[in-house]
Amino acid sequence: MIDEGCAIGKGTKVWHFSHIMPGCSIGEDCIIGQNVLVATGVVLGNRVKVQNNVSLYTGISCEDDVFFGPSSVFTNVKNPRSAVNRKNQFKQTIIRKGATVGANATVICGNELGTYAFIGAGSVVTKPVPAYGLVTGNPAILRGWMSEAGCRLHFDAEGRAVCQESGDKYRIKGQVVTKVAGTG
Repeated sequence: MIDEGCAIGKGTKVWHFSHIMPGCSIGEDCIIGQNVLVATGVVLGNRVKVQNNVSLYTGISCEDDVFFGPSSVFTNVKNPRSAVNRKNQFKQTIIRKGATVGANATVICGNELGTYAFIGAGSVVTKPVPAYGLVTGNPAILRGWMSEAGCRLHFDAEGRAVCQESGDKYRIKGQVVTKVAGTG
């Protein structure tokens, strides 16, 4: 069901049994799988892929090229109770460009997933994830780094890595990964 009052970009496809609520914004060339909820106020960038059985609640904002794996879960209140109305306490969750949220992962509200962050399947994210960070586990912890192509990065002693798929080059300094200008 697509409610009146939502904005859906050109080329976006919405599959069966999904509910797109009024006041949300979905960019161009997105794919919204089966049994997906996109709630009021949610913002999805261009080329976002939302796999089956995902609920994106009020407070979610994501940039372009984000991937939401099947049955990934997002919260919007830190301490929900059935008998307590906390709609004025919704926390924003920001998903930056190119991030991947694996199947059955849970993202607790109020966190930011950095550019090209990679959340492993089944992980529980309880704190922000840095750009290019690979996190897994419950709670999710930083296990390494991923390229924009989704390949594991292995940094040498000088802090350099090359993506095995794209050939793009990356640098690490402290806990900050950057793509080297002029690649990709």
